[in-house]
Amino acid sequence: MSNSITTVNPTTGETLQTYALMDESQAMQIVEASHQAFLDWRLKPLEHRAKVVKAIGEALKAHKEELADYMVKEMGKLPEQAYQEVDLCVGICDYTAEHGPASLADEVRSPSNGERGIVTYSPMGVIYGIQPWNFPAYQVVRYSIANIMAGNAVLLKHAECVTGSGLLLEKIYREAGLPENVFRTLVISHDVSDQVIAHKAVRGVTLTGSDGAGRKVAAKAAEHLKKTVLELGSNDAYLVLDDADLDVAVDTCVMGRVYNTGQTCVAAKRFIVTEANYEAFKERFVEKMNALQVGDPTQSGTDVGPMARVDLRDDLHEQVEESVSKGAKILCGGQKPDGQGAFYPVTVLDNVTPGQPAYDDELFGPVAALIRAKDDDDAMRIANDSRYGLGGGIISKDVKRATELASQYFDTGMVFINGFGVATPEMPFGGVKDSGYGREHGGFGMHEFVNAKSVIVVKE
Repeated sequence: MSNSITTVNPTTGETLQTYALMDESQAMQIVEASHQAFLDWRLKPLEHRAKVVKAIGEALKAHKEELADYMVKEMGKLPEQAYQEVDLCVGICDYTAEHGPASLADEVRSPSNGERGIVTYSPMGVIYGIQPWNFPAYQVVRYSIANIMAGNAVLLKHAECVTGSGLLLEKIYREAGLPENVFRTLVISHDVSDQVIAHKAVRGVTLTGSDGAGRKVAAKAAEHLKKTVLELGSNDAYLVLDDADLDVAVDTCVMGRVYNTGQTCVAAKRFIVTEANYEAFKERFVEKMNALQVGDPTQSGTDVGPMARVDLRDDLHEQVEESVSKGAKILCGGQKPDGQGAFYPVTVLDNVTPGQPAYDDELFGPVAALIRAKDDDDAMRIANDSRYGLGGGIISKDVKRATELASQYFDTGMVFINGFGVATPEMPFGGVKDSGYGREHGGFGMHEFVNAKSVIVVKE
């Protein structure tokens, strides 16, 4: 077993940097140091924590170019999208700093068994986050800032291929004035990660990743009765209803499928189009998808960069080939290129039916699955015919009806109407079914790992 991690540029295949893995002893020392830091940080007033969170946002802004450069080199993100990611991280810090003190403030109640009741949101301790590579900054900021605001200490195990991004974030947080060891990045193996979960000072575990990884981490945490928050994969459906504006539909669905090279948990992946629009949508959608330029993200004119790793590209191609072997038809793309880099062509599949990976599973890359529905009701049925439930979309001119469908029938955690979105600090983010549980953003993340404690004054 290797005692180091080597990062690779997925555009060129060149080696970027090698990092030594921490052994179990080193990792446990950091866990203990984080616990000691927590004992002081938890006592800081909410307003003080908010100021530090705001300062972290300013520091992220100051390091925007450096952080974006890491993302471009480590996982092939387009520079413009890397800048957008940093801007989102700054927005999360600003929102949390503004709303955190009120969200976490004590609540006074009138209990029947006393004169006065207080609900206080006490921080729990060290929160351990295991995060993926597709949004190297945002995934970390999303859970860490909420927990720092709540008064917890935070540990990060980042995906190996974006180790540099994880270490840079630790440096930025510290530079902003966050006390030493309140946020630390662990460069560790999966075996050592299990020992971190087991450590008595670690009070909660949060993971963003595949449903397979979620099951393993949740089971390990459950052994030790640790609370978990899981944001897992999905095969989000975008519904093009009978009354859809096809211009809006095509533009939304193209952007929704290829943003971040299609490597987004809430990417549009299954396109469920009613009979009335199917042929017209298919023709226009394939034309736009086929015209996209795949290439070096640093070069002008590139619409879609490489996937993050060659093995991920190869796995995606196997899913395409299996879907085709079970009846799917390739309308464009579908050929694995030779040469350096983790590139995969923008691909559209037709005749997608149950039993194919394109229908049942998550295609984490620039591959779209077209599914024909009889009518609007059938489209909603197909959308919910999935073990996943993270996000989805509805394209319809009748916004009132689309909103009702989204709120009453769509079995997911998030629904976008007449557009594609990734995340925003103001609204809750998370899923149902095999897409996990728990919520982040919108104030909800600050309450996931706190102790809602009852203090009852029986007599004044």
